[in-house]
Amino acid sequence: MSVDVEEWFQVGAFERVIDKADWRGLESRVEANTDATLALFAESGVLGTFFTLGWVADRYPHLIRRIVDAGHEIASHGWDHQRVFTMDAETFRADLARARATIEDAAGQKVTGYRAPSFSIDQRTPWAHVVLAEEGYAYSSSVAPLKHDHYGWREAPRYAFEPLPDSALIELPVTVAEIGKRRLATGGGFFRLLPSALTNFAVRQVNAAERPAVFYFHPWEIDPAQPRVRQAPMRSKLRHYSRLGAMAGKLRGLIGEHDWGRVDTVVAREAARLR
Repeated sequence: MSVDVEEWFQVGAFERVIDKADWRGLESRVEANTDATLALFAESGVLGTFFTLGWVADRYPHLIRRIVDAGHEIASHGWDHQRVFTMDAETFRADLARARATIEDAAGQKVTGYRAPSFSIDQRTPWAHVVLAEEGYAYSSSVAPLKHDHYGWREAPRYAFEPLPDSALIELPVTVAEIGKRRLATGGGFFRLLPSALTNFAVRQVNAAERPAVFYFHPWEIDPAQPRVRQAPMRSKLRHYSRLGAMAGKLRGLIGEHDWGRVDTVVAREAARLR
């Protein structure tokens, strides 16, 4: 179970209509939404991994501490949601370092996991896993093994793999459903917009192969009262705002259907399998 901790205005859908220079002046809802997520998990005793932006940790260090104190893993989502394929290797390294230092300072513990914003590690970033390994990360969960207009690396393995020879780094792709030759996304907005049966099918399909499923969502997805970005394209509005009011209930249903845990625990088991 994983959560990508970011503000409602830091998403890929709005990156061309909301300037980063304007972020500080926008209404912040990430603290309240993440607290609501923590409460939802506490209802069922679920532990997960919170991939958090350094930008958020810098502003809400006490939120990071609450996540850790509740028994969840804290991991990095980069500094400010810049996609990896828009950087070069050294810019990526600097982004990792800035985010990690801020998150670790707030959490009081080491960060060993990373998730790229918008699953932006793909065939365009052959250096990304090298940099992650050199920086001492144990794992990345940054690949979506499908083809999609917003992201995706269709040729990537569907399950955990070692992206580099002679390295301990593990890549744990997000779970997709495989139907014939098609792969369908199941987390985040796809879970919110599509029938829950698709995600349940994907989880059971992966578990039947004796592999763990990797589910993700964002705290803003359980916040139907968030501000509306009127100047955003209609397609972006539909993706971002549709069925926000249904998300919390759907999450409770998904949590009740399967066993969930922290990503670092899953990675340790997958590493033992691979080695």
